[in-house]
Amino acid sequence: MADTDLLSLPSHFDSDAAFDFGMDFDELDCVDPLNMSGRCDLHKGIRIELTEQPHSMRQVANIVIALHRLKNIHKTQSADLTHQKLFNVIIENVVEECKVMEMYRDSSKTYQMQERTVQCTICDHSQKNLVKPKGSSVLLSVTLKAGNWDHQVWFNLSPYTPPYSKDTRGLPVCLGIVKSNLYLSCRNDDKGVPSLFLEEVKDRQTLRTIKEDDDMERFLFYRNGSGESINTFESVKYPGWFISTSQNDMKQVDMCKEKVDCDRVHAFLLHDQKVVFENQL
Repeated sequence: MADTDLLSLPSHFDSDAAFDFGMDFDELDCVDPLNMSGRCDLHKGIRIELTEQPHSMRQVANIVIALHRLKNIHKTQSADLTHQKLFNVIIENVVEECKVMEMYRDSSKTYQMQERTVQCTICDHSQKNLVKPKGSSVLLSVTLKAGNWDHQVWFNLSPYTPPYSKDTRGLPVCLGIVKSNLYLSCRNDDKGVPSLFLEEVKDRQTLRTIKEDDDMERFLFYRNGSGESINTFESVKYPGWFISTSQNDMKQVDMCKEKVDCDRVHAFLLHDQKVVFENQL
C-alpha cells in the first residue's frame, strides 16, 4: 500500500490629518455684502465661491497650493481677465504636467525548488518496479520477486513552487536517482519525438531555479495525484506527454501521449516515502 503523500505537506494621500505648509498665504479679503452671500474676493479679478459641500483634506490642500501659485501670477495680468485668459493662466501655472514613464520588467516566470525532497521508490499501476541495470542509461519496468527489492531504484522527488499559483496541472517536480547525478528528462529524440532520458547533472544548483520556456524545463514533470492514489508525471516542456511503462515486463520506461498510446501504463504509486533536506542529499 502506498504511503502518505509527503510532497503535498507544507514546507518549512487620502488623509484627514492637518497640514503645515510653511507658506505665506494672503488672507481672504472679504467685504460684508460678499461675506453675507457666502462669497469673497481674494484679489480683484479672481473670485472664489465657498460651497456648503464638504471637501476632503486632499482637495483643500490642492486648492491652497493652486492659490499660492496664482497669487503672484494674477498681479501682472489685466484686472479684466477673460475666461480664456484665466484658463490659460491656470493651465500654464497651476496644472502640473504629468509624465508617464513606461516601466519594463522581466516577464519570464520561474520554477523555484523547495527546500525539502521526498525519497521514494516507484512502481507502475501493474506493480512493476522501476529498475536501472548496472552500466545502463535507461530505466526498465520489472516485476520483482521477493528477495530482489534491492534492485529497485530510489528516487529524489524535488518539488518546485510553480510560477502560476493557480496551475491545476499538478505539482512540478524533478526526479533524480538517489546517490547519483542522474535525472529524468524529456526531450526530443533523433526523430523529433519527445522521449525519456537519464541525464547527468554535475551541479545540482543549476536545477534550483528553472525559467519558464528555457531548455532546463526538460527536467520538470507535473506530478498529479497523491502518495495514496494513482500518480501521473506529465512533461512540463511537452504538455500531454507522460512517463509510461509497457504492459510487458523488462521493457524500457519512456514517454507516451495519453490518448494515443493507450496500450502503455502511465499511472504510478509512490512507496516508502521519507523527507530529506539539501544537506542530506
